[in-house]
Amino acid sequence: MNADAIKKDAAKPAGIKPGSVNQERLMQVLLAPVVSEKSTFVADKNEQVIFRVAQDATKPEIKAAVELLFKVQVKSVQVANVKGKEKRFGRFIGRRRHWKKAYVCLKPGQEINFGAGEAK
Repeated sequence: MNADAIKKDAAKPAGIKPGSVNQERLMQVLLAPVVSEKSTFVADKNEQVIFRVAQDATKPEIKAAVELLFKVQVKSVQVANVKGKEKRFGRFIGRRRHWKKAYVCLKPGQEINFGAGEAK
């Protein structure tokens, strides 16, 4: 057997269904959307949304949380650990906290609009 055949035979994990995990945990996974120039560019170009997530969050948990909270279908999730910046306070050196960022790719036709709740 070659390597391609072995990869096809391996069973993929089914992922986490929104009802199978404790919903209280899913409510704590997403902390906030990241609204910046880069995130809006990524959202327009790749149909992705960027969230700040809990440090111990996994990709299946993030996917289930987004599907539960926003009622959209998620195609994939990429995760990046962001290192906290080192800052000086006079002669003292401190460090901001490390945090985790999730790039959530939505299926075609799906959309999350964070500006809908604003009063004009």
